[in-house]
Amino acid sequence: MKKQFKYTAIALLLSTTIYGCGQEAKKEQTTTQATSSQQTLTAQDAKTFLTKVGKEMAQLGVEGSRAEWIYQNFITDDTAALSSDANQKSTEAAVRFAMAAAKFDNVEVTADQRRKLNFLKQSIVIPAPLDEKKSAELAKIGAELGSIYGKGTYTTKAGKKLSLGDMTAIMATSRDYDELLELWQGWREISPPMKKLYMRQTELANEGARGLGYEDLGAMWRSNYDMPAAEFPKELDRLWNQVKPLYDDLHCYVRSELGKKYGEDKVPQDKPIPAHLLGNMWAQSWGNIYDLVAPENADPGYDVTKQLEKHGYDEIKMVKGAENFFTSLGFAPLPETFWQRSLFKKPADRDVICHASAWDLDSKDDLRIKMCIQKTGEDFATIHHELGHNFYQRAYKEQSVFYQNSANDGFHEAIGDTIALSITPKYLKEIGLIDTIPDESKDIGLLMKMALEKIAFIPFGLMVDQWRWKVFSGEVKPENYNTAWWKLREKYQGVAAPVARSADAFDPGAKYHVPANTPYSRYFLAHILQFEFHRSLCKIAGNTEAINRCSIYNNKAAGKALNDMLAMGSSKTWQQAHKVLTGSEQMDATAILDYFAPLQKWLKDKNQGKQCGF
Repeated sequence: MKKQFKYTAIALLLSTTIYGCGQEAKKEQTTTQATSSQQTLTAQDAKTFLTKVGKEMAQLGVEGSRAEWIYQNFITDDTAALSSDANQKSTEAAVRFAMAAAKFDNVEVTADQRRKLNFLKQSIVIPAPLDEKKSAELAKIGAELGSIYGKGTYTTKAGKKLSLGDMTAIMATSRDYDELLELWQGWREISPPMKKLYMRQTELANEGARGLGYEDLGAMWRSNYDMPAAEFPKELDRLWNQVKPLYDDLHCYVRSELGKKYGEDKVPQDKPIPAHLLGNMWAQSWGNIYDLVAPENADPGYDVTKQLEKHGYDEIKMVKGAENFFTSLGFAPLPETFWQRSLFKKPADRDVICHASAWDLDSKDDLRIKMCIQKTGEDFATIHHELGHNFYQRAYKEQSVFYQNSANDGFHEAIGDTIALSITPKYLKEIGLIDTIPDESKDIGLLMKMALEKIAFIPFGLMVDQWRWKVFSGEVKPENYNTAWWKLREKYQGVAAPVARSADAFDPGAKYHVPANTPYSRYFLAHILQFEFHRSLCKIAGNTEAINRCSIYNNKAAGKALNDMLAMGSSKTWQQAHKVLTGSEQMDATAILDYFAPLQKWLKDKNQGKQCGF
């Protein structure tokens, strides 16, 4: 998942983990509390409050985004300090805004004002208790958890010290069962010290959430989705059950092929797949084992990387090509400042953060990407994805500062990936990168590659927050943290720990988003929504082919429909935004089944006579 940066206004606050607040914020909270106890707040008070907050948010957004851009493109102690200072300023403001917004819970206000007030309350990912000592403790725990993960290494039995990046690269390419097992176990040695910290963090964050009127932190997170918090998990399970038949077919086939490679004594054909054999440290995506499971004769007959070289594509031409996709839909070209201020190549004279990201620095027209582009087919697709974020950001720039964000946190990633789904052989031929479109028999290999990334990820994207919500509610006690984690992984993924795990282990902590407290349901939603959006856009474009072969390139009707939804930002419920493009307020994962229909038929044929299920 590529990260999109939106450091302006409300999104700055939404993307920030709040661990505490400074003395100035504490004083203002105290003043607000005293004032509210002396007088009854009114709708006019809410209007005045929101106007003032909107102005401050806009200013904080510009300051924060500029500081972060400079830091990520010129990494020094000084730029790190400037970024840290700006982030602290915004987090303290977020606490003030949330606490003050909560004072209006029982005030009769307009629907628009209520939506803005709720956004402010829900902008804090980890809310601190009002008690100053507890707030400071929460801040310290957050820093410690981040430090443990960030500094994590493993020294192999052969004495070689490896970073997570080193281990990830080996996991992707090694086919040595014992080497994979050693690295899988080795990385999980970093997380047991996190357990007590995480327990205490949960206690403090729950206290903070209750102070804002929520039952627990999980309920607060689930309240971000324009539906009752208790209904959101049910909705996710409904969507999952639509996809599950396809996942089960993929799982059965992959398990069989891994059994052929490693032996059925190591990969039993009636049990979950050992987690270390799927090409990824967390078994969350399986694309790295494509060579082990690839269909015969699946080569499409072209290599996008070679075609880019053949046609003289450099980094700028690759980005210009992706921009052309959007202008072909009717979107205005990117501003000249985009080309002047973006980072396209890794500088030779300084350190930068190369992770691909899309930026909106001023909620107007200062759009940029930051990416150390490699001249590969993968990066060509990634550029289309990142520009999807930029065009979304520009589409909602006329909205109130409170609504300059996606309809829900799954939409932004979904839009980038929706665009990437149109990078089909048909599109590549239209822009002159390939000469002929392979026949449909070659689609199976392309679909298999995509399924190993996207379909394999879906149950993992679901279960991470399922585990956390149970922890936050107290349903899962600390002594059962690890046991519950693996029960959920077996239930949803059909993946198991390759060796017995101690109850004292803390394997969830080996996944970045857990110690970093990054909500994860957004990634599940993005994987559902992107196929829905693609199916709808293809229908609007008048496509008559299988939707896995459809590209909306050069179709103005599809472009207008897309922009109509993007321009809404978060001003309306996600259900309303969803309906603008799909015609329905309910998400529908059957679009995934439609997209992968040829592959699913192929998988069912290959799985005949096999024992499927886990």
